[in-house]
Amino acid sequence: MRSWSRHGMCGKIGEPRGVTEMCGIAGFVTSSRLARAELESISRAMNETLVHRGPDSGGTWTDEGAGVALGHRRLAILDLSPEGAQPMQSRSGRFLVSFNGEIYNHDALRERLVGLGHEFRGHSDTEVLLAAVEQWGVVHALEQFNGMFAIALWDREGRVLHLARDRMGEKPLYYGWLRGTFAFASELKALRVHPDFDSTIDRDALASFMRHGYVPAPYSIYASVRKLVPAELLTVSLARPGHVSRTKYWSHYDAARIGVETPFLGSPAEAVTELDSLLRDAVKLRMHADVPLGAFLSGGIDSSTVVALMQAQSTRPIRTFTIGFTEARYNEAMHAKGVARHLGTEHTELYLTPREALDVIPRLPVLYDEPFADSSQIPTFLVSQLARRHVTVSLSGDGGDELFCGYGRYAKGLTIWNKIRWLPPALRALGARALRPLPTLLAGFERAKWWAAYLEAVSRLLGARDAHALYRALLSLCDEPTRLVPGSEEPATIFTDVRAWPPELRTLTGWMMFVDSLSYLPDDILVKVDRASMGVSLESRVPLLDHRVVEMAWRLPEDVKLRNGVGKWILRQVLYRYVPKDLVERQKMGFAVPIDAWLAGPLREWACDLVSEERLRRQGYLEPALVQRMLHEHLSGRISRSAQLWNVLMFQAWLAGLAEA
Repeated sequence: MRSWSRHGMCGKIGEPRGVTEMCGIAGFVTSSRLARAELESISRAMNETLVHRGPDSGGTWTDEGAGVALGHRRLAILDLSPEGAQPMQSRSGRFLVSFNGEIYNHDALRERLVGLGHEFRGHSDTEVLLAAVEQWGVVHALEQFNGMFAIALWDREGRVLHLARDRMGEKPLYYGWLRGTFAFASELKALRVHPDFDSTIDRDALASFMRHGYVPAPYSIYASVRKLVPAELLTVSLARPGHVSRTKYWSHYDAARIGVETPFLGSPAEAVTELDSLLRDAVKLRMHADVPLGAFLSGGIDSSTVVALMQAQSTRPIRTFTIGFTEARYNEAMHAKGVARHLGTEHTELYLTPREALDVIPRLPVLYDEPFADSSQIPTFLVSQLARRHVTVSLSGDGGDELFCGYGRYAKGLTIWNKIRWLPPALRALGARALRPLPTLLAGFERAKWWAAYLEAVSRLLGARDAHALYRALLSLCDEPTRLVPGSEEPATIFTDVRAWPPELRTLTGWMMFVDSLSYLPDDILVKVDRASMGVSLESRVPLLDHRVVEMAWRLPEDVKLRNGVGKWILRQVLYRYVPKDLVERQKMGFAVPIDAWLAGPLREWACDLVSEERLRRQGYLEPALVQRMLHEHLSGRISRSAQLWNVLMFQAWLAGLAEA
């Protein structure tokens, strides 16, 4: 027996008219013979944990005979009528979908499908998704979509469940086997309420978290749960219990390889013009909404470019939002204000006291749902909270650094490697050993802890045996995470598997951008933005990650990205068409907060309690002596350990949050 259940702002299935909205999805397929009431009860419980992702309405669909349950939470963005509710059934009745995201090119796809004989009841991109699947099959349909999404598609005829994630990993999707049940959800909290959930922590994934500050896909903090990687289609068949097949419908590897093999042959000026045109279209596609829309604006290259292209295509002032800090070294608000004034946006800024920023920290474990230690999560949440008071959709400039060589470590890594690559390995190793005792000798001198951290980093880089190892050293927050996490072994990732790095790139900067785009971008940057924005029911859209922009970026020669040691040269040239150079040219600041000072000041008691030796020994996940040494070195001022300690503290705070839940 199949059933539909709606609650909140809900309506009957039949005539969907609107474009899908940002949501949360959850569901499962089980071999256990559960009654319809139990299927619905579990599905509804999972669904309710995702209300923040979709506060406007929710729905579930169950099939008792197949043991299938799909759930959906809705944040209405376009067509605010009830008929856009999900899960949604295809016109033929074969497919059911629970869909989180946006298909930006749905109008063009609709025209093609109408030409092929399809009829549409409304104007929903979800309806286009279902028609595309019926016309072309799942893989080819996914290849046509320009959007951000996490999709759960149940094929009633084939008795298979398909899960798919967008090309760059903007929307999250977790999955796992819970005894005889295959379950999935937008966030881990939905899986945790399933009665068969296994909460065993994956020590290997924990070690990887301690190195990176996030858990790299496909792993999660739980041994029983994995993350769908970007551009992946996963299929589970009831005919083959326990069997999962995976397909890549788009390949970042191929995009990079083909880009290098078929480079852009025009002049730099022609490349700027083509990129300008492509970015304009990517931004325009993401400006469609029937609710108030705005943009995050830091005043840096990426966000300023997005806002400039939005304002150039809008008949009224764009809403822009900036968070300011009283500490000058962390404050970019005055730069954002200058850009906003020049472009004529309706600008809102909010200056925060350290106390207001600190008050966010207790919320982080619930917001991020698994250990996550990028401290810019704090201002990202605060600017999302500010924007949500005025708009429901906000565009961001994320992705520019990875695509156009913007991070300082790209130029720094290349410079360092070019200086040391000619030295014999034995001499480099000797230099590394010679530097190791210096941090201890510097103790007591003014700014000793900063020099100690710098020399420690130089020693680590000197010890790199090749360019790949140098890059891994640049990205590692913890050199020996398996010592910190007893009984662990770091799992294989894109960082460790050099065979997964396209040899056609041939340069350190190319490899760094490639690896960052496959791990740091989706597993850190996009997680940070998704959880912070959805935590306040705000949809965030990322035009720089339009896959057409990504593919063009790989076709561009490196010297139009990194020129004379300055990254994002071509993106800067696009921006200069709209904003004077002197308004945006400055040293990159990032979206940072003074964690180093906070740990030695207002967060000291909180930190000491979370990593007390007694607590660490009782929990059994981390080596108490190593953690205590890090804490002592930092609090004594001997050396800054804020990055490593923040990783540890975010894991400990997450554990404490679970215990209190």
